[in-house]
Amino acid sequence: EQRGFDGRTQRYHYDLTGKLTQSEDEGLITLWHYDASDRITHRTVNGDPAEQWQYDEHGWLTTLSHTSEGHRVSVHYGYDDKGRLTGERQTVENPETGEMLWEHETGHAYSEQGLATRQEPDGLPPVEWLTYGSGYLAGMKLGGTPLVEYTRDRLHRETARSFGGEAYELATAWNTSGQLRSRHLNLPQLDREYTWNDNGQLIRISGPQESREYRYSGTGRLTGVHTTAANLDIDIPYATDPAGNRLPDPELHPDSTLTAWPDNRIAEDAHYVYRHDEYGRLAEKTDRIPEGVIRMHDERTHHYHYDSQHRLVFYTRIQHGEPQVESRYLYDPLGRRTGKRVWRRERDLTGWMSLSRKPEVTWYGWDGDRLTTIQTGTTRIQTVYQPGSFTPLLRIETENGEQAKARHRSLAEVLQEDTGVTLPAELSVMLGRLERELRAGAVSAESEAWLAQCGLTAEQMAAQLEAEYIPERKLHLYHCDHRGLPLALISPEGETAWQGEYDEWGNLLGETSAQHLQQSLRLPGQQYDEESGLYYNRNRYYDPLQGRYITQDPIGLKGGWNLYAYPLNPVQRGDPLGLSGETLVLGSATTVTGTEFGGALLSGGAATFDAVTAAMASAAPALGAMAVVAGPMGYDLLANDGRAGKALSDGQLINSQAEMCYWTSSCPLDSPHENDNSSGSQPNVGKDLTDEEKNCLAGGSTGSPGGWGPEDENSARDRMQHERYKDELRQKMGKPDVTDSNLKNIIDDLYRPNAKVGSGSTADAVRYELATGEKVGGRGHVLKAQDYTRALQDWLDKNPTASPGDRAAAENVLQDLQNALGGK
Repeated sequence: EQRGFDGRTQRYHYDLTGKLTQSEDEGLITLWHYDASDRITHRTVNGDPAEQWQYDEHGWLTTLSHTSEGHRVSVHYGYDDKGRLTGERQTVENPETGEMLWEHETGHAYSEQGLATRQEPDGLPPVEWLTYGSGYLAGMKLGGTPLVEYTRDRLHRETARSFGGEAYELATAWNTSGQLRSRHLNLPQLDREYTWNDNGQLIRISGPQESREYRYSGTGRLTGVHTTAANLDIDIPYATDPAGNRLPDPELHPDSTLTAWPDNRIAEDAHYVYRHDEYGRLAEKTDRIPEGVIRMHDERTHHYHYDSQHRLVFYTRIQHGEPQVESRYLYDPLGRRTGKRVWRRERDLTGWMSLSRKPEVTWYGWDGDRLTTIQTGTTRIQTVYQPGSFTPLLRIETENGEQAKARHRSLAEVLQEDTGVTLPAELSVMLGRLERELRAGAVSAESEAWLAQCGLTAEQMAAQLEAEYIPERKLHLYHCDHRGLPLALISPEGETAWQGEYDEWGNLLGETSAQHLQQSLRLPGQQYDEESGLYYNRNRYYDPLQGRYITQDPIGLKGGWNLYAYPLNPVQRGDPLGLSGETLVLGSATTVTGTEFGGALLSGGAATFDAVTAAMASAAPALGAMAVVAGPMGYDLLANDGRAGKALSDGQLINSQAEMCYWTSSCPLDSPHENDNSSGSQPNVGKDLTDEEKNCLAGGSTGSPGGWGPEDENSARDRMQHERYKDELRQKMGKPDVTDSNLKNIIDDLYRPNAKVGSGSTADAVRYELATGEKVGGRGHVLKAQDYTRALQDWLDKNPTASPGDRAAAENVLQDLQNALGGK
């Protein structure tokens, strides 16, 4: 049971194996249903059907569906033989007629090294990421045309970026503490200088026309902004109670006695009066009438209505007793907004004012958690993001008329219509991949093998393709601030097509656009809704005027004590998913793997060592290398399990006088680079990589302050014991010896001494069954392997501080199971 400060009570029920079977939330009763393999199959809320899950023979999720606002909304997934995601398709259907109202598909392809180097947006040429080493970003192509190029220093930090040849050139500089120092363009009005204090806090951003200075509390909250410009000198304070709720500022409201909102529900501010429902959701917002002002009954009242998952589905604004605007929102089963319909008050042919009969319809397409497509009645706007980031990079706009010219039947549609047979979703995904390969003139070996099994050739399938028309498109580069907030849209000719100015909480202060472009992206992960003034923020809606969310956090206290709070230092933190604040910002070394390796852990407050290891655990495993965390107070080394090295102990507080910066190394520790200038106090700062170093990456020179010393190398060799132990296990893959009792029980269940195949492992039994079609010991082992894959991953997640030997054993057995399930 969980009871909030506001009295909201939630209860949870589990079965004997620990699976959640029922949850209760103020009258909402949710039942969870599973199959024999403990995979969730469907969910009901107060007896009504909710989401449904479908899986393939590998146990991989293929379809997730539900009904939203009377529409059948589904998400379909495709995979390669290694279990990697190759396609995601979202569909919206009219459940009564079966008419397809919206469909959006995104494809993914991987390099031989397993890097996600190719993205296939819906209706666009493929996006290719050019990389070096372990995936460091060097450039970007759209349909084979180079668009963006990057230059990096020895720490793989971006130092230069170009777009449209020399039309746009951005130079980035870093200070000796690894903090962003400046960004200069050949468009000087967008130049920025950054100043930091000794606590690692950003205290000033200066540009040619304006300078902003920031003040913070002892706990790191933003308390004020001082802005100076020509004919402008203004100070804006931000006052909050201990929980982070906005309060009337004492300087502006000296008569206010309010010191806290006990239940975190703000009831009023200088502009509005608010009312929340029993779930803590904002239900109503009404214009506040100041004392002494005669009431004219023209105040506006905003009404908000939600579904059983606390997602906003209906909004209306009432004035003079009449609706001025209404909107309804659709979501897919993952909670991503898929559609929007807006009715506005207008004058009809008879002169009568009423809501429009026909709504403005907008559809949305997604790639994972990132909004990539906005389709309106006149145009389609698509966004390409920087890899592993919510920072937009490229904006591509296509008029609907051009889309219509380019529209043709897909290969799957041709076959369906010619044969009169409805193809399974999995086959449609495979045909979609084949079509993309055929049009690119590069059919993969996997596709050729599949065609051969079907008795077909690539030439036969190519003959079924319909001709393509290349539509005209408008391209613009997003120029963003240090957080990823768009400041300008730049054309390939170097013209500023749109420019905007915001406050620290994402409120638009002003914008200009000679081309009348509409730019709706705000802080990372947010999209502006003109009808309500809210920002859709993936899992919730954000109110920029209050700097907080209108509903409570879906992940509960895991997102923080205040369930409504947006990060209270928005200058350096963000919340792209609408769940919890991001502590890693201003990342400097970007890879295409979806994780940023190299970057900064913000300091200035107390951060536990667990926070550092959590950040590193996400970086080090993907590189398969050592990782270094360095700062003025010392350094630490973390191997692939993200555990502590010699400098810090678990739970120790970090209060560095500058940022904690981290780097990665994948070259042998005893092979330092010949041109490493170790004579300086900061030997690796500001140097460009040679071709040799790009191939070898950071090597012995990781950029550790003061250079890589003997004590660093000795400690690194100690931490490599974990990796050596894993290598030894891989050579024999017999039953490993472990000390943790829970892990031992899992290992014992996976190895049988009297087994008939291989080493006696479940993985070898799976290999035998997949190769021969015969069961081992009279029963199948695939489902067992899938179950224990999850069990091992759960153990690793819950035991980050286990011994290196135990974690290495768990990782190897897990990898062995995954390889077996993948046919290796």
